[in-house]
Amino acid sequence: MFGKKKQEQQQPVMPTTQAGAAPAVAPQGVPITQPPTPSKKPPITSKTNESLKQGSVSVVDIIAPSSVEGDFKHIRVGETFYRTFFVVDYPRQVSPNWLSILIDYKETMNISMFIYPVESKDVLSNLRRKIAEMEATIETDTEQGVEPDPKIRASLEDAIALREELARGLERFYQFGLYITLASNDIEDLNLRSKELVSLLSSNLLVIKPATLQMEDGFKSTLPMGIDKLFSTRNMDTTSVASTFPFTSYELSHPNGILYGVNTLNNSLVIVDRFSLENANSVVFGKSGSGKSFLVKLEVLRQMMFETEVMIIDPEDEYRTLCESLGGEYISFSKDSAIKINPFALLPDDQSEAQLGTKILSVHGLLKTMMGEMSATQEAILDRSIVLAYKQKGITPDPSTYKLEPPILEDLYKTLLNMEEADAKELAFRLEKYVKGGFSGLFNHQTNYDVKNQLTVFSLRQLEDVLRPIAMHVILDFIWTRVRTKMKKRLLIVDEAWYMMKYPDSAAFLQGIAKRCRKYYLGLTTLTQDIEDFLSSDYGKAILSSSSVQILLKQGSSEVETLAKTLNLSEGEKQYLLTAQVGEGLLFAGQNHVTAQFVASQFEYDLVTSKPQDAMAAAANQPPPPPPPPTAPDPFATPTVAPTFPDPLTPPPRQPSEVPTLTPPAPAAGAVPPVLPQTPIAQMQATPPTPQQAPKPQGTS
Repeated sequence: MFGKKKQEQQQPVMPTTQAGAAPAVAPQGVPITQPPTPSKKPPITSKTNESLKQGSVSVVDIIAPSSVEGDFKHIRVGETFYRTFFVVDYPRQVSPNWLSILIDYKETMNISMFIYPVESKDVLSNLRRKIAEMEATIETDTEQGVEPDPKIRASLEDAIALREELARGLERFYQFGLYITLASNDIEDLNLRSKELVSLLSSNLLVIKPATLQMEDGFKSTLPMGIDKLFSTRNMDTTSVASTFPFTSYELSHPNGILYGVNTLNNSLVIVDRFSLENANSVVFGKSGSGKSFLVKLEVLRQMMFETEVMIIDPEDEYRTLCESLGGEYISFSKDSAIKINPFALLPDDQSEAQLGTKILSVHGLLKTMMGEMSATQEAILDRSIVLAYKQKGITPDPSTYKLEPPILEDLYKTLLNMEEADAKELAFRLEKYVKGGFSGLFNHQTNYDVKNQLTVFSLRQLEDVLRPIAMHVILDFIWTRVRTKMKKRLLIVDEAWYMMKYPDSAAFLQGIAKRCRKYYLGLTTLTQDIEDFLSSDYGKAILSSSSVQILLKQGSSEVETLAKTLNLSEGEKQYLLTAQVGEGLLFAGQNHVTAQFVASQFEYDLVTSKPQDAMAAAANQPPPPPPPPTAPDPFATPTVAPTFPDPLTPPPRQPSEVPTLTPPAPAAGAVPPVLPQTPIAQMQATPPTPQQAPKPQGTS
């Protein structure tokens, strides 16, 4: 060991030199030797080095701004104004991820955190001194008959608890500094953002101050260089420092929820119970082919395991296979279908006096969607004619009259024709095509159907695009009337909801359902791929804000910008939606935001998929028909060899010139087996001959 040290000491020591600094002085007795210089390359002198530096461009020159102007309350770098704040006071008790308010803030900011470890010995001595001072202060106040300051009592309790934890080694001590820099191209906008930031942090018991007269140092402290030039710190223990980490991966795991998918950040299961949130409404946005219908059908399949009643409005026949597989009721809503729904129908079980008034308002909105824009006079005439049509059938606000037969669309048409006003006759002419014209037979009959199945799908595939919003309005009113009579766990799914968003009255009706369905234990799910049409109206934005669950799948560039403005998406979330794969997206459940991959088992996938490729593959791989039941063989029948025919689509392999020899039956006991000709293995494994080469049955020549 000592010899080794001696050898190490005898080795030459190289001095460390820096540019502009004097060479280091070697310890006494240690020779300084220079490394051997290669003879082939002459050494580069300092003059040459300086010349090369003058003729080159450094990284600092490239990234440096054109100008920097400092002021008392801000700094100007180029054309951008910056203002730095430092935190001077923190709340006494915090929860994990309490600084996420900064990350989720709408403005872009530079945030720096500096953590300096402190020796526990020094902290313990300071704590003992501080505890003694606070105890003396409290004792003095008590002797003088003065109520001690509650803040001093709380600080004393915290100091005693921290002292015990430090003494046991459970905690360590740190100094923590937090700096925030705001940026803006306009000084007035910067002042406005600064006020908003101060107000936001003050509401969370965080006190911040601008780095007045230190703006340049504050700006440098928030650059990604790890340099703290402000040194405005606060004492913290390990637990407090750990809680300042503002990045967390949320885990959605409700106890009574259903599985949606897997969290892409931590691979945890995303289990959501939408009925345990503020409301059970959900919106699903995604471009065509992103997996909207797949996800909703998967949710339907799993919700039905919890005895949830599901009703679906299906414009494109997306849910037929699922409905038939689960034993649901599939209704093809068309002019020729046997099932009819009367928009004027009342529910006899609902004995509330407000039912008639609510129904009149609903019919009024439906008729405006059917007939188009109306003047104020025409709207008044229409409202009066609806009330008159009910009176002619004997139906009044008295609930006992609700059992009578309600009017139909033809009754309203005749009522308008019999009115003396010219506007009434014009309205009748607008309504005529739904009574006698090409659209007749759809809404001009009494209701002959009621929802009795756990899964009911209303298909609108056979309707023209003009009639789809009207039919969706009628079906929604039909469902809504029954939902209000009996409380039950239900889901109402409206696919391609943008159809209803095109008309203000139908959009207003859908918004009313979204706002009121919570009290009836109903969850509304709206799906759309046309986000701009859906969010262009205030009704669509109201439906979005009334939905506790928001699912965003893959989007186009224009749709992402629209969603970012509406939902305040971050840049990372925008990029994720642009690059997401099929079946991946963002799931917002209340305050929790997760990136999820929506998964299904193979059985579920085969049941809910709507890809044309999957449908064609399933049709091609259908199992063959079952074989007939086996029969007992005839012991007296002569065994034959049936020829086999090759696949006409597969080219046969090369056949040998000879016909393959068939193996004869086994000889009897004691008989001498015949000598067979030797057949190559390749020939024995060849494809059987074609029908022209098939051998004759045994026993024939």
